[in-house]
Amino acid sequence: MTIDKAASDVVPETSEATATATAVASSASQRERLLNAAVDLFYRHGVGVGANALCKSAGISKKSMYQLFDSKDALLVAALERRVLADAAFLLPPPDFGPSPRARLLHVFRQLEKFAQSPDYMGCAFLAPQVELKDSAHPASLVAARVKRQHLEGFFRTEAERGNATDPDFLTRQLAVLYDGASTRAGIGADDLRGLAVTTAETLIEAAGVTD
Repeated sequence: MTIDKAASDVVPETSEATATATAVASSASQRERLLNAAVDLFYRHGVGVGANALCKSAGISKKSMYQLFDSKDALLVAALERRVLADAAFLLPPPDFGPSPRARLLHVFRQLEKFAQSPDYMGCAFLAPQVELKDSAHPASLVAARVKRQHLEGFFRTEAERGNATDPDFLTRQLAVLYDGASTRAGIGADDLRGLAVTTAETLIEAAGVTD
């Protein structure tokens, strides 16, 4: 009888632990679905996408959305950070890509040309939210600006310095302007970047005296 009682006492605890684990997994799954939906919808349709559309795409209730994120702005920040970090990882060369600063800089613009050929390309994920929000102090604007500054512009500056550019800061600004302009024109369908972004970057890099 003692053994049976002990065994019966274990069952509720195990069931409770299983239920808790299931609830946690379900919450994590809902959060991931919501984030994925937000990444897609905010990029394709802009930051004005409403909570109803987000919840419908993710297959969750609005109540669940606000349990997972304090506000739509909090979801926007999380989704934007995921998107811009993924874009930066796609654009930048891996550490073992090659020692040539010139080749590493041009890699970004080759990737941009490739990226812009996708029918889903809607322009620069770093820039578009800042333009839409028109508020440089908005948390989403701050995230986009920080990631771009640290990853993309930071990369330009590092490689410009490694390549002994005559003015690394100026070349960094030139390449950032080229990236912004090219991605924006491609995003609105005003230009086909194939062969354009790379050759323009080459001209700037050569004029700056970057060595291989």
